[in-house]
Amino acid sequence: MENIPKIMISSSDGPRAMPVIGMGTATLTACSDEVKVAVIEAIKMGYRHFDTAALYQTENPVGEAIRDALRLGLINSRSELFITTKLWCNSTERHLVIPAMKESLRNLGLEYVDLYLIHWPLKLNQEHFKVPVPKDCIGTIDIKAVWEAMEECQNLGLTKSIGVSNFSSRKIQEILSFSKIPPAVNQVEMNPLWQQKQLNQFCKENNIILTAYSPLGAIGNAWGDNRVIECDVLQDIAMSKGKTTAQISLRWLYEQGVSFVVKSFNTKRMKQNLDIFNWSLSADELNKISYIPQRKNVYLIGMMMSEHNDVMADIDDEL
Repeated sequence: MENIPKIMISSSDGPRAMPVIGMGTATLTACSDEVKVAVIEAIKMGYRHFDTAALYQTENPVGEAIRDALRLGLINSRSELFITTKLWCNSTERHLVIPAMKESLRNLGLEYVDLYLIHWPLKLNQEHFKVPVPKDCIGTIDIKAVWEAMEECQNLGLTKSIGVSNFSSRKIQEILSFSKIPPAVNQVEMNPLWQQKQLNQFCKENNIILTAYSPLGAIGNAWGDNRVIECDVLQDIAMSKGKTTAQISLRWLYEQGVSFVVKSFNTKRMKQNLDIFNWSLSADELNKISYIPQRKNVYLIGMMMSEHNDVMADIDDEL
């Protein structure tokens, strides 16, 4: 079993350890049983951080896997795992946050999660998520009211830590101006082809951990592509080191001082993704990566955004 390094985040219990690498569970193709089996296999390999969300509809199988892992003796207690889930945009109103949090806990079969994130800084006025989102269904979020409800979730013990996802430094700064509990984490797209240098620096200066999603470009998902895996610079470095391109990307993230969630239900790749901690990239290799042309996942933003929508264009700024 792999020994995964941890990074400290703020919580209701003071500084708290979060495994640097987490397993993502966002999927449009896998069924619940596949997700459950993959999580159990990941626990056997040493994964202890699992990332889900109300939107993903994988909270139930993640919870089932946790119960099976306990029953099988793969873990001794629930406290050995770090579970992240997220508030979906149809509940980003003050009076809806705690009910949404409790619904996620019911789905997971847990008394608390380790980290609860606001999934996107916007409000969706639609019962069922459909893309592209019509312009008249997208509204602005009252971030002060929503964040106060997030703080109440932590104060009630429903979550150990609270944070955000897909937030720019400007929007985080707004939260910092009034918050009693600052965000512990900001989860955003980050990989060698979208390096988030300014946002990472801002988060470090404010004691916020940046967590990278789509660290491999989300290849295999409807919103992803193969640009990271097929990047010539990363492929050349991988060949010279006897590693995979995915391992180079994940190692680069680790050396940026961030955490990351990577999704693969293939056991071989799941093991490879853990084999990044006993070697390093050279200064020359890091320099080559720093000059890779930058391009964010336009499809991910486009999937959410209606044409000429000022709300989403504002969110897209910086991200």
